[in-house]
Amino acid sequence: MPQRVTVDVAQVRALVAEQFPRWAGLPVRPVAAGGWDNWTFHLGDRMSARLPSAAEYALAVAKEQRWLPVLAPRLPLPVPSPLAAGRPGAGYPFPWSIHAWLDGEPARADRVADPVRFAVDLAGFLAALRRVDTAGAPRPGKHNWFRGGPVRTYDEPARRALAKLAGQVDVGLVLEIWEAALAAPWDGVESWFHGDVAPGNLLLADGELAAVLDFGTCGAGDPACDLAIAWTLLTADGRRAFRERLAVDEAAWTRGRGWALWPALVTCARAGPEAANARRVLGEILAEYSAGA
Repeated sequence: MPQRVTVDVAQVRALVAEQFPRWAGLPVRPVAAGGWDNWTFHLGDRMSARLPSAAEYALAVAKEQRWLPVLAPRLPLPVPSPLAAGRPGAGYPFPWSIHAWLDGEPARADRVADPVRFAVDLAGFLAALRRVDTAGAPRPGKHNWFRGGPVRTYDEPARRALAKLAGQVDVGLVLEIWEAALAAPWDGVESWFHGDVAPGNLLLADGELAAVLDFGTCGAGDPACDLAIAWTLLTADGRRAFRERLAVDEAAWTRGRGWALWPALVTCARAGPEAANARRVLGEILAEYSAGA
């Protein structure tokens, strides 16, 4: 696991005053549920300060600064808009960013007004992202935890977690799903992907998809990693509409299922506070796979 650092309000105030004195008088306060990869703070009413929580996450700062302005005009929904790039200082060791604030509340199943419309809107966003020219785009690597690469990258932790869950899950069925994901071919045609299409990175307004956050894991490669949301958030009807709108073939869907499966297994095996949701996701995966088998 990455070695995380903590950041407090006083430190953010010091960084802003030192590097961006024009904003030094603005109030700073933590964002509720501000995420794991970054410590996020309100800066005044219309900006946010995002400070990576570990060296691995800091690798994404320059990438977002470079590529978000390129991607934004080609996408049908608002995405973060970098306003300034910060540097280490005030005892904080990494580069950091100031972004324009985006209104909305994090997506949650009970907040979505129409699950099918939500799924179609999300698929439309991802379809637009995939159409953006990939020339010069970052490829899978440590900067994005190898999103866009083969799901086999996570074979060892997936199998280790499954061994710990023996007697709690249908090991044979889970292994069948996992090995199908490993074997599913990719044609090698690269496209842009977000890399972390998760509920916390999808903002709602009046129950509808309003913005997409956190492009720290984005890049160009196999976009199947973005399909994991089909099992982590979407309803069964929404999942079908999502797949149809994106025109996902069987091999890509199978790879996407693998991207949803391995973190669910790892989280279940840890048995921490997030295990209950991971078990729900695992149940969605098993039920959907069994229904189609």
